[in-house]
Amino acid sequence: MKRRVVVTGLGAVTPIGLNVNEFWDAVKKQTIGFAPITRFDASEYKCHLAAEVKGFDGKNYMDAKSARRMELFSQYAVAASKEALTDAGLDMNAEDAYRVGCSIGSGIGSLQAIEREYKKLLEKGPSRVNPIFVPLMISNMAAGNVSIAFGLKGKSINVVTACATGTNSIGEAFRTIQYGDADVMVTGGCESCITPVGIAGFTALTALSTIDDPTRCSLPFDKDRSGFVMGEGAAIVILEELEHAKKRGAHIYAEVTGYGCSSDAYHITSPAEDGAGAAKAMENALADAKLQPQDITYINAHGTATHHNDLFETRAIKLTFGSHADKIHINSTKSMIGHLLGAAGAIEFVTCVKEIQESYIHATVGYTTPDEEIDLDYCKEPYEEKVCHALSNSLGFGGHNTTLIVSEYTQA
Repeated sequence: MKRRVVVTGLGAVTPIGLNVNEFWDAVKKQTIGFAPITRFDASEYKCHLAAEVKGFDGKNYMDAKSARRMELFSQYAVAASKEALTDAGLDMNAEDAYRVGCSIGSGIGSLQAIEREYKKLLEKGPSRVNPIFVPLMISNMAAGNVSIAFGLKGKSINVVTACATGTNSIGEAFRTIQYGDADVMVTGGCESCITPVGIAGFTALTALSTIDDPTRCSLPFDKDRSGFVMGEGAAIVILEELEHAKKRGAHIYAEVTGYGCSSDAYHITSPAEDGAGAAKAMENALADAKLQPQDITYINAHGTATHHNDLFETRAIKLTFGSHADKIHINSTKSMIGHLLGAAGAIEFVTCVKEIQESYIHATVGYTTPDEEIDLDYCKEPYEEKVCHALSNSLGFGGHNTTLIVSEYTQA
């Protein structure tokens, strides 16, 4: 039998808060994290806004030497993991370290290191490239650094599925515990690529909004949507086998009940136009959770504010839920923090857990004008309403479709 898996700890570093409480308070206040880019001079770029993490100093979470040997994406992961482990009250001295694993993904790793070291290569020659350039850059180093920092000796993996990375990372951690390969998993996603080549690349793809008004630049599902805003940060959750959590008296936030995946096998950037791929991921998650479509009353959508995603995700929801789709509250956390790429699904998972805990569904901030065919309930205003099951979608370049279902924990 599959083992039950619960959430016992939460951690986050976001553009609107450096921990979960700050982030969640900002969400309820409908705070937006969009502002002019400060990491480099973006005056010659079409895109001028991003959702940067503000006030973060890695040395507040680790010693200075360790911080110097990590790029931002890894620092964010370690910081969020420290919060999540503390929140879970997990004492590694009392645990079998080989039963505590790590599943943390980053979609890209460090573009900063690539840009910096390539500049050295061109200007000063190959001998001046940093000896630890590669371990600074590669995306698995978030999982590696977290494992080292906290002594996690169990299964350690780095899932990379573009914008579905955070959701797949949590899903694979869920499966790992379900089937007995670990008792505890530290899992989530991280990203930091607000850099010249990052912004230039996504702009060339016509994926980024070029609107300079922070209140109108990220408008998921709105008729005036114009693309996504690049965000950054990390979110980490502690997943734990139910009996293990109960034995140590852990606080249980919620239960992970469903995980479903599929591939569009259609296009490198565009979702399948009929929504069939994303629909299959949702159907698979529902089946895994042993739920019926009518059991779902809330969806945290991928909701990037690009033309294709919002239209095709809406079609996928209608395909999955039929007439019941009209009764589902759908929101996009990206309306406040932008698109955290490999960390997006992880922070949206944290959001779902908080919404279950507080019976509160946040608004899709800025959403005012319905678009033709995009005609479901996208939460113009927040709802104070019980959430028994939250369904969260992530759709990545390459056609990766991933869905998680997190449910209210019941002892039965």
